[in-house]
Amino acid sequence: MNPTQDTLALMKASLGGDQDITKTITTANGLVAYDLQVPAKNLYPVFTPLRNRIPRVGGGTGVATNWRVVNSIVGSGFDNQAWIPEGQRSGRMSYGTAPKAANYVTIGEEDSVTFEAESAGRTFEDVRATMATRLLQKLMLKEENAILGGNASLQLGVPTAPTLSQSGTTGTLPAATYSVIVVALTQEGYYNSSLSNGVATSKTVTGADGATYTINGGSSNKSSNTTQAITLGQILNATVPLVTGAVAYAWYVGTAGSETLQAITTVNSASFATPLATSRQAATAITADCSANPGLAFDGLLTTALNPANQAYVNVLATGNSGLTSSNRGSCVEIDSMLQTMWDKYQLSPTVIYCNSQEIKNITNKVMASATGTLLRYNGDGQKNQPYAIVAGGVVDSYYNPFMPDGGQIIPVKIHPKVPPGTLIGWCEQLPMYYQNNEVQNVAEMKLRRDYYSIDWPVRTRQYESGVYAEGVLAVYATFAIGIISNIANA
Repeated sequence: MNPTQDTLALMKASLGGDQDITKTITTANGLVAYDLQVPAKNLYPVFTPLRNRIPRVGGGTGVATNWRVVNSIVGSGFDNQAWIPEGQRSGRMSYGTAPKAANYVTIGEEDSVTFEAESAGRTFEDVRATMATRLLQKLMLKEENAILGGNASLQLGVPTAPTLSQSGTTGTLPAATYSVIVVALTQEGYYNSSLSNGVATSKTVTGADGATYTINGGSSNKSSNTTQAITLGQILNATVPLVTGAVAYAWYVGTAGSETLQAITTVNSASFATPLATSRQAATAITADCSANPGLAFDGLLTTALNPANQAYVNVLATGNSGLTSSNRGSCVEIDSMLQTMWDKYQLSPTVIYCNSQEIKNITNKVMASATGTLLRYNGDGQKNQPYAIVAGGVVDSYYNPFMPDGGQIIPVKIHPKVPPGTLIGWCEQLPMYYQNNEVQNVAEMKLRRDYYSIDWPVRTRQYESGVYAEGVLAVYATFAIGIISNIANA
C-alpha cells in the first residue's frame, strides 16, 4: 500500500465527481520546472593576435635577459668604396656595438570559489575548472595589452600649457572666461580612462595575500592652465604641443580653479561649442606623472617605437591635420612615406599593419577617394533566369609596398581593438633574408623565465583560491623594424 498514491487517487476521484470545485492551478503559480541550459554561456571576446603571433621562448634565467647588438659594420677609408692600390693592404674596418637588456617581470591574475559555490554548481558546471579557464583567458588579454602598450620607461612628464583661441558664431557655449588644462595619455592610459570615470592616475591594489602595491594607470601630470574669453556663439579651440609617447589627450575645461574633464581626444587638439558637462572629474585629481610603471612592467611595441632612442620610424602628424592623405593613385601618402623610409634606412618592410577600426575605415576612404563609382560588386553564377546579387561596401585588407626587391610586397592590414584611434603600427615580424647571419631568430619574442603556471593555494578559509602567473619580458631585438603613424585626425 502506498499512502501517497492512494491519497492522490482519492483526490482525483473527488475532483472528478464534483464539477463545482474550481481548478485554479496555472503556470503563474510557479509550480513548473526550470529549464537551465548547461553550462554558462561565456559571452566575452578573447582576442589576442599579438600574443598568438609572437614566439614564446623559454630558458630565461636570472633577473634579465641580455644581448649585444652589432648595429653597423664600418669600412675603412670611405665606407662605400673598396679600392686599394696594387700590392697594398686595406685599412681595418670597425664595428658599432651596444649592450641590451630587458628585465623579467611577473604578470598574474587570481580568483576564488567558496565551498558553497562549488556545491551549488554541481550538475551545472565545474566552477573550479571554469574559474581556471577564465583566469588564463583574462591573463592572456592583459598580456596582449602589455605586448602592445606596456610602459616601463617612457615618462610623459608635464605637458606644455595649451594654446587657446576662439572661432565661429554658431556655438552655444555660454559667455565666460574659460580655463583649459591638458593631461597626456599613453595607450594604457587611454583605455583605462573615460569621461564618466575620469582619467586613470594610480591605484593601490590589495592582493589576495593581503599585501598592497601601487600601479600607475598611464596618465601624465597636468599642464598649467591657459585662459580664453568666449562670448555666446563662439567656439573654444585648444591645442597642445605633442608629447612624446602620448597617443591621446584629456582636456579639463571650466573657470579657473574649477576645470573638469570635458573631452578625451586621440589628437592634440579639441574644440568646445556647447555647454560644459557637469559631474565630471576635476583637474585637481591629477597630481603626479602616472604614465609608466618602472620595475613592474615591460615596454610594449608602441612604447618601444615611440621612444626616440630606439630608431623606429615615427611620424606624429602635425596639429590640425586632416587625417591620412590620399595619393590619388590608390594609396595613402603617410603610409607610403613610412614604407619608403623603412626601406631607405634599413632595407626592410612591415609584414603586417595593425590599426583601429576608425583607421581601417579612413584608409579605405582615402584609397578609394578618386573612384567615380560606388563600391558595389556584382555576383552572378551565369545561370539563365537567376536574380543578380549586389554586395555593397568594401575594405582595404592589404597594402602593397613597392619599395622592396623582386617586385614589392603585399602587407596585410589587420584590425586590433586596443590600437588607439588615430594610430597605426607597421611591424616587420621577420627580417629579410639578406640580413645574413643576423642571429635574430625573432624580431621580437616573449622571452620567458617561466611560462603560464597555475597555483592552487592551501585552503585557509572555506574557499578554494587559485592564481595564474607568468614571468617574462617582451624582448624587441630589431627596434627599427617598427613603424608608427599617430595623431591622425578622424577625417
